Amino acid sequence: MHLGDIPAGLRLSCLSGWNQLESDWRFFLESPEGGGYVAEQDGEVVGSVTFLRYGQPFTWLSMMLVHPDARRTGLGTRLIETALDALSAEDCIRLDATPLGEPLYRRIGFTAECELARARLTVPPNYLRPSSDAVCGMQPTDFGDVFALDSLVFAADRSKLLASFYQLAPSLAWTVRRSDSLAGYCFGRPGRLYGQLGPVVARSMAVARDLVAMCLTGLRGEIVAIDVPKAATEWTEWLESAGFNIERPFLRMHRGHNGSPGIPQFQFAISGPEFG
Repeated sequence: MHLGDIPAGLRLSCLSGWNQLESDWRFFLESPEGGGYVAEQDGEVVGSVTFLRYGQPFTWLSMMLVHPDARRTGLGTRLIETALDALSAEDCIRLDATPLGEPLYRRIGFTAECELARARLTVPPNYLRPSSDAVCGMQPTDFGDVFALDSLVFAADRSKLLASFYQLAPSLAWTVRRSDSLAGYCFGRPGRLYGQLGPVVARSMAVARDLVAMCLTGLRGEIVAIDVPKAATEWTEWLESAGFNIERPFLRMHRGHNGSPGIPQFQFAISGPEFG
C-alpha cells in the first residue's frame, strides 16, 4: 500500500461504516514501523490490511477491509496471510476483531484476550464539568511522564502515535496529577463520523471519570465514541449513567506469545481498534 492508495482505503472504510480519516491511514504508511497491502481487482482496490510495529513486544494488525462485493471470495484470507508472511519474524501479532472478522482470525491461529465494546454519546449542551479541579490540559512538557507511564500500561512504546493524537486534537489531551505524580491522562482525535476518545489511562476509576468528563465539556452537541473493556463493568455502568449507549463489540486477539500484557486495570479506553 502506498500513499496514493489512501483515497481507495477511505472508500473501503466508508463502505464499512468505519470512522477513519486520511490522517489515520497516513500514520500507517508514513511511519517507519508501519505499512500495509491492498488487493486489486480489474484495476480497483477492493481490499486492504495495515500493520504497525510497537517494537519488540508486538505488532498491531488492522484496517482489514474487503469491498462488500468481494467478500466471501477468500480475498480477506489472502490479505491477512500476506501480512502475516511479511511479519513472520514477529513474536506476537495482536488485533481487535469485529464480529465479522473474528471467525477468519480464529481459523488462522489467533486466540482471544478480552472483550471490548464501543460506547457512543451525543454530548448534551449542558454537560457538567468534572468534580475535581485536578484535571489540567496536557502540555508537551508532560510528554515524558505520560509516555513513560503509557509504555508500562500498554506494554510497548507508542509515543509517536500519542504525539500525533496531541497534534490533531490538543483540546482532548488532559492529565491528572496527585502529589506531583501522574495519576492519569487521556487523548482524543477527530473522526469521519464522530470524535474518538482514547486512550484513557488512569490509576483509579475516579481519575478516569474526571478525564472523560473534561473531554466531554469541550464536545457539547457533538457525537463522541469511546472503546472500553467490557470486563470493567463498574466503568461501563458509569458510562451508561453518563448517557453513553453501549454499541458494537470487538474482541482483542493475538497470535504468538503475548509476553507483554501491560497493566489492563489502568486501561479505561483503548486508542481505537485500528491502533490498539
